[in-house]
Amino acid sequence: MDALKVMEEFEDLISKSKRLPLTSNVIINEGKIYDFLDKLKASFPEEFKQARWIVKERDQVLDDSRKEADRIVKEAQENANKLILETEIIKKAQRESEVIIKQSETKARGIRLEAEDYIDSKLANLEATLQKLLLSIEKGRDKLSGKTIEEEK
Repeated sequence: MDALKVMEEFEDLISKSKRLPLTSNVIINEGKIYDFLDKLKASFPEEFKQARWIVKERDQVLDDSRKEADRIVKEAQENANKLILETEIIKKAQRESEVIIKQSETKARGIRLEAEDYIDSKLANLEATLQKLLLSIEKGRDKLSGKTIEEEK
């Protein structure tokens, strides 16, 4: 279960809970709160697994791009050796291999940046979700704390 769904269920529980007369406080079973917190904790590892998978995929793409660049360079070098007597062809092959290497490096850099942006986006979403949950918990605690102060009077 993902964190957002757990939070939505928790919000639903709060909205359906009994209210204390003449207050904005609600009564929620402590066990249910802990159940939601356990579900939320259980959902985080999946988000982190997804982030690790994205990093792994990014590394694989970079590795594949490097291998492809190496293959292209090696191929260009072999072609250059065959045509050693024809200097103009050698120069042309070297220029083309440099262009291909630069293109591969540019593509690899772009893929890496996209992967990092994606990871950052996922982590930002997770951070926002956690902040909302924390705010909700703080509000709940404030309400409970306010209830205790009123009962003491």
